[in-house]
Amino acid sequence: MSDAAQPTAAEVRAAAEAVKAAIDRHLDAVERRTGDDDPAVYEAFNSLAAAAEVYDELLYDRYDEVTPFEIPGVDDSLPPYAGPAEPSALSVLIRRDYAVVEPPRLLAQAQRLADIDAGPGADGYTGAVVGTSVHSALGVLFGEYEPDEIASRHKEFGLEEGDSTLWVLAAEALPEPGEWLGAPFEDADPELVVCRFDVSAVFDEEELDEELDEPAAGRA
Repeated sequence: MSDAAQPTAAEVRAAAEAVKAAIDRHLDAVERRTGDDDPAVYEAFNSLAAAAEVYDELLYDRYDEVTPFEIPGVDDSLPPYAGPAEPSALSVLIRRDYAVVEPPRLLAQAQRLADIDAGPGADGYTGAVVGTSVHSALGVLFGEYEPDEIASRHKEFGLEEGDSTLWVLAAEALPEPGEWLGAPFEDADPELVVCRFDVSAVFDEEELDEELDEPAAGRA
């Protein structure tokens, strides 16, 4: 970083004072908390994390020094949990994206399955069930295998993994049978998410960028 772009000593000092104030506000919110999910504590935590991050960056840019502590990053993708404390039911929502990178492999695998299903000497079967239709091949593939098996064997089927996510949502009771089948993800309330697991190449890229930006001496 060039000298011209470096923060001033006064800016670093102001950032340090902001961290001190944020610590006081966080402690005050904790002492006054009204429950496990008190929004005041959540907001104070976020403010403290943001202030500490600013101070850490300025301290490093100005003095090439780091703080001896690390505040966990804040997940802004989900609001605070507002579901039942003791859920008696749950919903698991899964999305997985795939790119069709080897259509011939996909078509061959689907045709093989179609041939097995038809069996020898089946009436009216000509052997051209799938043909060159990727749409038909996908229908055969996903009609035969469970999603988890496709995920574990995707390369075998000519597919390439994209992003995926799994949400576990808490509920007081199971919905009525057939109630959500028409729009399965419409009522996915982020405030009911108990845990969430995301897989994306963007996370690997971010980690690589951080490693490339890391100074040789290391940084907390």
